[in-house]
Amino acid sequence: LPGEVTLTETGYTTDSAVPLAWHSPGDVEFVHRGVYPWTEARLGVASVTAGGDGAVITMAQPAFGRALELYNSTWQGQTSRGPGLPTRVENDASFLTEPGTFVLDRSRPGHHVLRYLPLPGEHPERTRVVAPVLETLLRVTGGRGVTFLGLTFAEATWLRPGGPEGFLHYHGSGFYVGGPVNTVSLDDGAISVTVPGESATIPACVVVEDARGVRFEGCRFTRLGAAGLGVSASADVTVRGCDFDTLSAGALVVGDSRSVLVEDNRVHHVGLEFSGSPGVELSGTTGCTVAHNHISDVPHCGIVAGPAEGTRILNNLTNGTMQVLADGGGVYLAGPQGDSHDSGAVIRGNVIEDTRTPYNFGLYTDYGAAWVTVEENLVVRADSTAILHVSPPLDNVVYRGNVWDADPIGADAPPPGVLYKDNVTFTGEPEPQAAAAIRARAGLLRETPAPS
Repeated sequence: LPGEVTLTETGYTTDSAVPLAWHSPGDVEFVHRGVYPWTEARLGVASVTAGGDGAVITMAQPAFGRALELYNSTWQGQTSRGPGLPTRVENDASFLTEPGTFVLDRSRPGHHVLRYLPLPGEHPERTRVVAPVLETLLRVTGGRGVTFLGLTFAEATWLRPGGPEGFLHYHGSGFYVGGPVNTVSLDDGAISVTVPGESATIPACVVVEDARGVRFEGCRFTRLGAAGLGVSASADVTVRGCDFDTLSAGALVVGDSRSVLVEDNRVHHVGLEFSGSPGVELSGTTGCTVAHNHISDVPHCGIVAGPAEGTRILNNLTNGTMQVLADGGGVYLAGPQGDSHDSGAVIRGNVIEDTRTPYNFGLYTDYGAAWVTVEENLVVRADSTAILHVSPPLDNVVYRGNVWDADPIGADAPPPGVLYKDNVTFTGEPEPQAAAAIRARAGLLRETPAPS
């Protein structure tokens, strides 16, 4: 945003007159990356008017007012309020300078125009342009014993973020839709953040709810404006041998379900618009397994398990995670995972490579994670391989038999809630034999890609 910019109760002022030349100010969207390290918000502009020698930018409501309530923190003695200044400004014809990009001009109601600057060699008469209309391609409600085999789900949208409510991202697939905001203090009050009392989940373009025995095998989810597949309040669901790519949000979100198997899937280039989206996310689940998947080129975490019971994350390969936002990892767990090691989470046999942007952890047990066994994993080329000291502290967490190219933070003095035993730290090449054994068992089971 050009000029000397000031945040106000209704938007922004700037001493630059450049915003006055925007073709359609009501279509402009501000992106706020890193409001918190794990968060990226999108807020719409309502209008731009002249003010002094510059411009007054009024933001769309209720999104901006909610952003002022939600994004407030104290960190190392510094207090921040609201979303701050935008890190990027999008969607005006005056910005259309890079080939291969587009703008949706809605300045004339009922006569919207898609403006696209073609790549070299592209011609309008030979270019296929798809403007998706549907937000949900398939909804399975109450289904029993249904299999979807070899299908491609493509070309869907999600319109809510472009409206007056914007997209107030908080964490993972969760976003704020109004209501109470709570303040959480950490490290004896030295750090505080505000969190939504309740949050919504980014919708999926293929939805399974209250179902039993549903299977997706050899399917492809691509070019979708929200998440790929969402499973809720269901049991005995299998997602196997599928490809997820070119998605605005995450590949697969599973909530409040039991006995879901996510196996042998390829996930890449997801979270293209909503950068906090994990590749695969579990929350409130029981007895779910994520095994032998390959997840790469994602903006935040590869695999996430929030408070759950009996989660198994086994023999996956993640590389190129955490490419945009911070404070996450290839595999991330938060909160209680059971009430004993028998009912808790097991993170075993995974290969986690290349989480190298700042303040990330290859294997990340966070925010009071409890009853977790992390064993026989390989972590290389991470900003940090793992962290043992978090707030609230870890409880009944075992790190055993892992292999990595740097010691985790806190490994020299593990906290009381962590058993740190028989882990191997190596330097240089070649990798030790134990690493080769883990690599041999991780990643996809199938020899050829799923149908596309």
